[in-house]
Amino acid sequence: MCLAVPMKLVELTGEGTGKVDAGGVKGDVSLAMIPNARVGDYLIIHAGFGIEVLDEAEAQVRLDLFRELAAATADEEDL
Repeated sequence: MCLAVPMKLVELTGEGTGKVDAGGVKGDVSLAMIPNARVGDYLIIHAGFGIEVLDEAEAQVRLDLFRELAAATADEEDL
């Protein structure tokens, strides 16, 4: 199973590429599918490609859900 993760675009690095960050996890991303992305935008990232621009409120909702899932999974590992 693959997940598409919201990440913030922190730098444009070249023609159609950038650097993203989510909670200290950084990565390189292709912006070929969303050429209108700007530094500061939240993007949905899948397999190294930006596939959608999100507004900040929606990105935070999704990031909160990932945090809840991580916490629930950590609790299960303690059993």
